[in-house]
Amino acid sequence: MKKLTTTLLLIFSVFAVFGQELETRYRPAVSGFIDAVKSKNLRKLADRTSYPLEREYPIPAIKNKQEFIKRYKEVFDDQLIKKIVNSKPARDWSQVGWRGIMLFQGDLWLDDDGTLRSVNHQSAVEQKNRAALIAIERNSLHESIKVFKDPVLVFETAKFRIRIDDLGNYNYRYASWPVKSKMSDQPDLIIKKGEWVPEGSGGNHRFDFKSGDYLYSCWVMVIGAGETPPATLTISKANKEILYQKAINIRN
Repeated sequence: MKKLTTTLLLIFSVFAVFGQELETRYRPAVSGFIDAVKSKNLRKLADRTSYPLEREYPIPAIKNKQEFIKRYKEVFDDQLIKKIVNSKPARDWSQVGWRGIMLFQGDLWLDDDGTLRSVNHQSAVEQKNRAALIAIERNSLHESIKVFKDPVLVFETAKFRIRIDDLGNYNYRYASWPVKSKMSDQPDLIIKKGEWVPEGSGGNHRFDFKSGDYLYSCWVMVIGAGETPPATLTISKANKEILYQKAINIRN
């Protein structure tokens, strides 16, 4: 999974109903993952993980094998380990089409070969760390955008830095700056009352923000081909596209 937020956890829970009983050919790969967790073979797990392993923004992603081993206990707490160790491939894991193999309702996702792709479970340690990071970040933001319920994502294009926050009750706020500016600077543009819109069945989604005749759409690509950007910004005026830019990087 590329980078997952609370919104994505809800998506995966919805898609869980489409999960199919795990085919026999995939069970050895899942069993191997279970055994590695049970035996605490962190090196094997680190070797069979797709990086970066995203954590909920603003927790930084796990970028490599060394970080995985160092931060393993932050992600895999006793609760998640118990779920994995006690799970049965044929009963508790399911194939969800081309999206991969999930544990229960999407607590954790593997590729068909058993490579760890994403962990949607959040431990108490990560919850505490996330709250602390949000507090630090909030203090560094411009006064006009310090108030929010939950940060959603930040991404950069060649020209812009875009920030989206949840103000509560699924009311999203868009703020943008020139890419060389800091988020402590006054945003060039702030739009509230944005909407989250699902796209397809793989978790891809977008946020739409309207300002007069203008529509600002931020597309987030959870699933895509190798050349697919992690996010894009599209600006339309009177239903005519006037700008399209790919994200260079994204934090979500």
